[in-house]
Formats: sequence, C-alpha cells, structure tokens
Amino acid sequence: MTARSTATSAAASLGIVPFNAAEAPAPEGGYAQAVQIDSVRQLLFVSGQIPVTADGQVPERFEDQAALVWQHVLAQLRAAGLGAEHLVKVTTFLASREHADANGAARRQALGAHQPALTVIITGIWDPRWLLEIEAVAAA
Repeated sequence: MTARSTATSAAASLGIVPFNAAEAPAPEGGYAQAVQIDSVRQLLFVSGQIPVTADGQVPERFEDQAALVWQHVLAQLRAAGLGAEHLVKVTTFLASREHADANGAARRQALGAHQPALTVIITGIWDPRWLLEIEAVAAA
C-alpha cells in the first residue's frame, strides 16, 4: 500500500473525503475544491501557528520558518490525539508570493500524501519577521 493510499484510506475511514459534486458549478477559471465530512466526533481548530520558537526567536530563512510552523501545527494535532491525516482545511498566510513554491514543498514534507483543502493568502503579516502563518481545521 502506498503512502497516498494509506493516508486516503485513513481519511476515508473517518468520513473525510474529497467532494467535487458534478452539480456544483465550476467557478471562473474552472477550479473548485471541497472536503465533505460525513461523521464527526471531534473538530479541532488550529489557529495562529507562527514561526516563533519557545525562546522567542524567529528563523531567518523561509524554509526554517515553514518547518517550525508545521511542527507547531503537528504538535497541536498530537495534543488532541490527531494526526496530519485528520486535517481537512489548511489556510497559509504568506508574506510574499515569492515563497509560494517553498511553501508547497514544506506542506508536502509535513503532510506526505495527505491533501486537505487548501487556501494560500498573500498578505501583509503582523510581524514583518514572519514569512508565514498557518491556520487549520482537523476532524475525526
């Protein structure tokens, strides 16, 4: 069994399945993504995961910040008894479009084959040292 099929079957057993109904009109540009959760015992909202270490330091490189933020997200999931495969929605706020490719690589590294619904927002971030922030929703 591949990593992708393992993550897919784990998510499917929780009732988390990609949902792209043929009846739903495609938006301008033809892209639509949805996740349907058939049965939920637990919802976890992971908010404000920022690239700051326990001692208040912010790594300078984007890749290091992204790894740190994903460590924070995964730690929140573990604390709730959940894993990356339980993520159904991830919103990443990036300081600049220049970080888009590295952001995708960091997400794939953290999540493996699991592919929750994604939103990437290019925005000014409150602290100019932060190059990204992640908010997520998990379900089990």
